[in-house]
Amino acid sequence: MSVPFLGFGLGLRTCYFDAIIDTQPQVDWFEIISENYFVDGGKPWYYLSQIKERYPIVMHGVSMSIGSTSPLDMNYLAQLKRTIARVEPEWVSDHLCFSSLGEFNSHDLLPLPYTEEALIQLTARIKQVQDYLERPMIFENVSNYLNYKQSELTEWAFLSELHQRTGCQLLLDINNVYVSSRNHQFDPITYLNAIPTQAVAQIHLAGHSDFGTHIVDTHDQPICEEVWSLYRQYTQNRSPINTMIERDDNFPELAGLLQELNLAKGIAPSSWRTYG
Repeated sequence: MSVPFLGFGLGLRTCYFDAIIDTQPQVDWFEIISENYFVDGGKPWYYLSQIKERYPIVMHGVSMSIGSTSPLDMNYLAQLKRTIARVEPEWVSDHLCFSSLGEFNSHDLLPLPYTEEALIQLTARIKQVQDYLERPMIFENVSNYLNYKQSELTEWAFLSELHQRTGCQLLLDINNVYVSSRNHQFDPITYLNAIPTQAVAQIHLAGHSDFGTHIVDTHDQPICEEVWSLYRQYTQNRSPINTMIERDDNFPELAGLLQELNLAKGIAPSSWRTYG
């Protein structure tokens, strides 16, 4: 199931609530962090109820831990399903990773081994989640800081095969691809070109921190020229894909993010801006 093309969006963060309501910026849609809205009331819901009257909303989770070998957390899924019913998002996504095992929670998005065993397990777990939520899920590639000796496939081959088996679409984070390519010395264009276009529902663009020997996906810096270049190369001659600017720390004024959003619009094919 394909998602609608909404255009170019921003991550909705609390520091921008007032500015968005006051100025009603030219943003096509906003993405919220799902878990921030699991509570029944409070400031996030107060502002979201106003913002969603004007803008489409999508949901992006950080805690599903779809790649864990522990049983799915049904309490978490029940909270997610209740929040979905209240928000009525255009689509829902999370990360293709694991972050918990039993009672242990790493509070980080850990990559998976790219094996047949992992594919079999993920296929079953994704089906279980989608059946419970009664809707398709989208999963994001995470930044990668380690390799498993057990891996049998490249990350891009693994993602392509997962899409083939499940029909599940991907949230393609181009900054994460760049971060992983620098840390593990592979060609990011090879990665991007290997992912079937029809598999990609959304793109994330973000910044990172460069420590010389390695780089970390911190979402606290402007998007670098290398990531913009990858976005430019990836989007040429492709059908429109929802694109979002992601920032999670060291926040600029809203105008700063809108500049990056307008740059993304300018880089994407002109047909994307007139689509539909």
